[in-house]
Amino acid sequence: METKNLADLYGLDPIPWSRALEALETGNQRNETSFLATTRPDGRPHLAGVGAVWDNGKAYFVSGAGTRKSRNVAQNSNCAISMSLPGIDLVIEGVAERVTDDETLHRLAKRYADGGWPAKVEDGAFTYDYSAPSGGPPPWDLYAVSPTTVFGVLTAEPGGATRWRFDA
Repeated sequence: METKNLADLYGLDPIPWSRALEALETGNQRNETSFLATTRPDGRPHLAGVGAVWDNGKAYFVSGAGTRKSRNVAQNSNCAISMSLPGIDLVIEGVAERVTDDETLHRLAKRYADGGWPAKVEDGAFTYDYSAPSGGPPPWDLYAVSPTTVFGVLTAEPGGATRWRFDA
C-alpha cells in the first residue's frame, strides 16, 4: 500500500490506515446515507445516496437493475463511495462487481438486517417489502467495491488528510 500525506503542508502527520480500517470495521456511520459516484454514458457524473456496508475489505451497496447507477456501473464499473464515520470521512474508489455467490449474499443480507433492513436472498439478489426509494423496484443486486484508492479526512483534532493506494 502506498500512503500519501495530503496535509503535510500544515505540519500534520499522515493518518494511519489502521485508523480508517478501525472506523470501517466498527461500522458506526455518523450518517446512514453514503453516496455512490458513477459516470453516465455521456461522461457526466452521477451521485446517488446508497446504504453502504463495509465487510471483509470491500464496500457493498445495493441497487435495482433499472436505476441510473446500475446502468452506469454496467457500462463503466469505476466508481467511488463516501462514508462518514466517527472521526473520519472516507471516499473509497474502486471497481464495482455484481455479487452472485450465495454465501456472500446471505452474509450481507444479515449485515443489512442488523442495520434495520431485513432483506431476503432470492434468485441471486435481494428482495423485501421495501427499500430506499433510490433503489428502484426489486429485486436489488448487491455490488462489491474493492478499494483501489481511499481518501481519508479526519473530522476531529488533530486533523489531517491522507490517500492510500492499494495494489491492484
